[in-house]
Amino acid sequence: MSVYDSIMQGLNEALDYAQGKETGAVVRQIEVPTVDVAAIRASTGLSQGAFARSIGVAKGTLLNWEHGRRHPTGPAQVLLAMLAKKPSLVSELLR
Repeated sequence: MSVYDSIMQGLNEALDYAQGKETGAVVRQIEVPTVDVAAIRASTGLSQGAFARSIGVAKGTLLNWEHGRRHPTGPAQVLLAMLAKKPSLVSELLR
């Protein structure tokens, strides 16, 4: 099977799955826990500005998360969940 054929097969399977057809695809659901951003930041000992820079978000975004006006999603939520378990992770990786 060529690379093109493999990609087309995958796309067709994705379309079938999206339309509710049986594809035999294996679907994995990963539950990412909700996070307390203020508590996570406090556990790192960093200021809001320093913490925001260390995870690559604007300080305003961090403030919105900490005050509950918005909630982190996607990769940010995963990163914060990891930091909740190991607060030193960012500093260790970015040294």
